[in-house]
Amino acid sequence: MRVFMVLWALLALPCQGVEVAPKHWWVGMQNPDVQLLLHAPNTAQRQWQLRPYDGVTLTRQHHLDSDNYQFLSVHIGAQAYPGTLQFVADDGTQFDYQLKARAHDSKQRQGFSSDDVIYLINPDRFANGNVHNDNHPSMIEKVDRQARDGRRGGDLQGITERLDYLQRMGFTQLWLTPARENNMATGSYHGYAMTNLYAIDPRMGGNEAYFDMVAQAAERGIGVIMDMVPNHIGANHPWVADKPSRDWINNGGEFLANNHRRQTVMDPHSSVYDRTRFNDAWFVPAMPDLNQRVDELSTYLIQHSIWWIEQAGLSGIRVDTNSYSDKAFMARWSQAIMAEYPNFSIVGEEWTTNPGIIAYWQRGKHNQDGFSTAINSMMDFPLQAALVKALNEEPGWHTGWVRVYQSLGNDFMYANADDLLVFADNHDMSRIYTQLGQSVNKTKLAMTLMLTIRGIPQVYYGTEVLLDNTPSDAHGDIRIEFPGGFSGHQADAITGQGLSAEQTQMQDYLRTLLQLRKQFSALRQGRMVHFAPKDNVYLYARIDNEQRIVVILNKGNKQHLELAPYAEILQGAKQAKNLLSGEMLRLNQTLAIGAEQAMILALQ
Repeated sequence: MRVFMVLWALLALPCQGVEVAPKHWWVGMQNPDVQLLLHAPNTAQRQWQLRPYDGVTLTRQHHLDSDNYQFLSVHIGAQAYPGTLQFVADDGTQFDYQLKARAHDSKQRQGFSSDDVIYLINPDRFANGNVHNDNHPSMIEKVDRQARDGRRGGDLQGITERLDYLQRMGFTQLWLTPARENNMATGSYHGYAMTNLYAIDPRMGGNEAYFDMVAQAAERGIGVIMDMVPNHIGANHPWVADKPSRDWINNGGEFLANNHRRQTVMDPHSSVYDRTRFNDAWFVPAMPDLNQRVDELSTYLIQHSIWWIEQAGLSGIRVDTNSYSDKAFMARWSQAIMAEYPNFSIVGEEWTTNPGIIAYWQRGKHNQDGFSTAINSMMDFPLQAALVKALNEEPGWHTGWVRVYQSLGNDFMYANADDLLVFADNHDMSRIYTQLGQSVNKTKLAMTLMLTIRGIPQVYYGTEVLLDNTPSDAHGDIRIEFPGGFSGHQADAITGQGLSAEQTQMQDYLRTLLQLRKQFSALRQGRMVHFAPKDNVYLYARIDNEQRIVVILNKGNKQHLELAPYAEILQGAKQAKNLLSGEMLRLNQTLAIGAEQAMILALQ
């Protein structure tokens, strides 16, 4: 045997151009099996052997339609230890594959929850920490700060340098729109047309810059959520020109416009035609739609998600275009992740104002068709839409705050409404200050609601300094540069230099809300009791075993609020502290509240 091993070593050639994914793996995973995807010219003709390694076996090797891809199935038993696997082919080609030890308590990592507040950033538009990586010789698109959809040069170093600011504000989670390689000719700044799922874009700083950012965020008590897109890739991804199988990309690799009829997924009356035109058609021509019914592709997508969680130390995943993927795959994908990390968090994007459709995708929902996923959180688009309408219209039987009241009244549809992601805006819609007609008071009311109701709040970068995309609603204008993040800026949101009085006031106000949410457990975890709005006022309470917090939102003129209808939450309290002003208030028959003002009262 020893002679054989020596001869094998002498005959083996170094690996020449064989790409292997995942890049490495770990011992001690819940699922002991890993699929290696090899990519090299004519590699499918090779027969591979694994040099003896305790606890590890090569169980299968096969290929699909392309000779340039090959799949190796490897079983990593309980007795396997960290080290280097050596694979050798019959033509003498070899490659080493590393098995790593898992980080301490990796399996028990905590995801995000209602105890957190998420800060959403478009990395290219936030801050340029390293001008030397603005352009890269292997990347097609170059920096053009004058173009609406051009790259601005923002990167991960720029975010890392501003983590102290996020910590001081009170944010505890960071969600970046995709920072992975997006080697497209135009519009690559947004990140959603990925061309390498295992690589951070070099213009963002590369993988090491990402790992460093996550580590430094963790030191400040901030988790990182990765934006993942299992539905599609970018048109310049190598799979488009050379598909591992003919059916790897839906519709034979040719563009077919999506009908965007998301309800077909759960509609008991939907036609096969409509369902196919939703799940199998492409989002846009630049984003080829992946066929997750191919088992090898499904496994690849699951493994790459787990790889990023384990390697980078993520606390969560946000799933782009959640319902556009094959729903059986979404169940398998989410269940595989949660099996490895039981306390992890996943939030899905399902852009609809129909709460029934959103509820369908949340973990624990008992659907009529028996479908279930392990996705614990969904984005609350119905509430966001209701909020904007409520603040922009006159009150009526079905208008004004009643819209928010009714939207929250639909919580009975959800398996767990406390796990919904609540937000006033995000990167795909006009900024909340813009949507509210550049009203500072209305923006304050909106953010007060979002940071005091049930759910997990998300704040879009720059909301704290009233970033505005008026009069345009183009994505490139919504995703405006963060003040002070780029050369030539007159204002700096970090230092406060050059900010207007209103911007500074808004920043202070949001910081106060964030700190109050951190200080008072009832605002994070308390049960919610709300009352039907009246005369432009919406009142609700957050109550736990220790605290009773009352929130009053008045979008009308100054008035004296009758307190008798709220006796069940006041419970005889004689006074309250206004947490926004510090003022002590006596709770008599009425309570004065100013025009377009919010009050947050701690009952005593």
